[in-house]
Amino acid sequence: MGWEMSEFSFIGRQAELKSLNDLTQKKAASLVVIKGRRRIGKSRLVAEFAKKYRLLSFSGLVPTEATTAASQKEEFAHQLSKQLNFSGLKADDWGDLFSLLARETKHGRVVILFDEISWMGSKDPDFLGKLKNAWDLEFKKNAELIFILCGSVSSWIDENILKSTGFMGRLSLVLDVRELSLTECNQLLKAGGFRGSAYEKFKLLSVTGGIPRYLEEIKKDRLADENIKDLCFTRSGILFREFNDIFLDIFSRRSELYKKIVASLVNGSKEFSEIVASAGIKKSGYLSQHLSDLIASGFVKRDFTWNIKSSTESKLSHYRLADNYLRFYLKYIEKNRLKIEGDHFNNKSLATLPNLDSIMGLQFENLVLNNRRFIWENLNIHPEDIITDNPYFQRPQLRKKGCQIDYLIQTRANVLYACEIKFSKQEIRTDIINEMRQKLAAFHLPRGFSILPILIHAGGGVSEAIVDQQFFSHIIDFSELLKS
Repeated sequence: MGWEMSEFSFIGRQAELKSLNDLTQKKAASLVVIKGRRRIGKSRLVAEFAKKYRLLSFSGLVPTEATTAASQKEEFAHQLSKQLNFSGLKADDWGDLFSLLARETKHGRVVILFDEISWMGSKDPDFLGKLKNAWDLEFKKNAELIFILCGSVSSWIDENILKSTGFMGRLSLVLDVRELSLTECNQLLKAGGFRGSAYEKFKLLSVTGGIPRYLEEIKKDRLADENIKDLCFTRSGILFREFNDIFLDIFSRRSELYKKIVASLVNGSKEFSEIVASAGIKKSGYLSQHLSDLIASGFVKRDFTWNIKSSTESKLSHYRLADNYLRFYLKYIEKNRLKIEGDHFNNKSLATLPNLDSIMGLQFENLVLNNRRFIWENLNIHPEDIITDNPYFQRPQLRKKGCQIDYLIQTRANVLYACEIKFSKQEIRTDIINEMRQKLAAFHLPRGFSILPILIHAGGGVSEAIVDQQFFSHIIDFSELLKS
């Protein structure tokens, strides 16, 4: 989704908007699920889509220890009475509330949004059953109705709606809203008046990722470091408070356990057994489920390696922290929490933060992997010709060394593109060629395949000596996506 620079501004999410608009061509009611990370812009997407129609929007209460099924019902009744201009609504039964809403929306093009549906219904075992019955018996009678169930607790939506027999065959559309592309981030920053260089923009995105709500806070008249300080290293900064809000809202009382798992991935991707050792958590089915929850929520990615010769996915995989903000928080903000609360950073430069450049490499890697289509376009690869593409690794064995490639593309023509991803404030020098040679020497290349080394970079540029040696088949400058 896009960012609301003004009442009329909206950037990105064209594919999602098209999918929603396509529903208006149907001659039947539509039930829709929209899920995605907190702050990703799900509600704003719905508002943009529904601006031509009648929209009734309801949101669950943020869960606390005091929140009950009854208080969620009372809040819904309050929102319902306010939007329908009713008074004295009783919140005794979800079925009665849904019936009233259905009666008031039985004609014309209407969009109903249940936002943060897991908050609304997770404490009441009858909530989803009564919603399903109301849909079947009442809501769907309006052929122009579009009913949207939306939430940031993707694992709850997966288990209770997408995998539920009660909703099977009833959903017209499921949207998983993800980060904005780099091109859209650039458009959004430009719309906000930010005129920094591509390097400055990458610095901001290394903290915010492509999260619209965070980018909305960027001040146009300040450099990247000053914006990051305002957002992260002041008591009033939105990103100083954000981590605990995310984890408490989504994972509730189990948030500390999820935090341990995420923290184990701060310095790089790991296999399952390495997470167990690093986080100090017992190996169990619960850990697998927690990792699945983090993946469903968009915070962690599981990258499977594969057998190149047979083109089959391996059982081996790495878990990667895919959310730039979470890594930055755990690496720098949390460790300086007391200093931030004591205003110690007010007159300090971010240059005092240790190893800031090293984390930029991991953050840049996330941005590249989230925008891999730009690589395909530069390499003239059609998506239908790609068999597999992912970060790749092979374990050391008796006859071959271990090897890890930042991003590997395998095509139907038996050509492999081995991509080295590098972010550097300084000009990249020729020692990267020796590093890549060592990786390719360790790489087990099956007979009949060819491999091409690719350099993907941003920051200080590439030395002429690298270009002159013609070692890399292609050199792709990701800064192009962030240039005006």
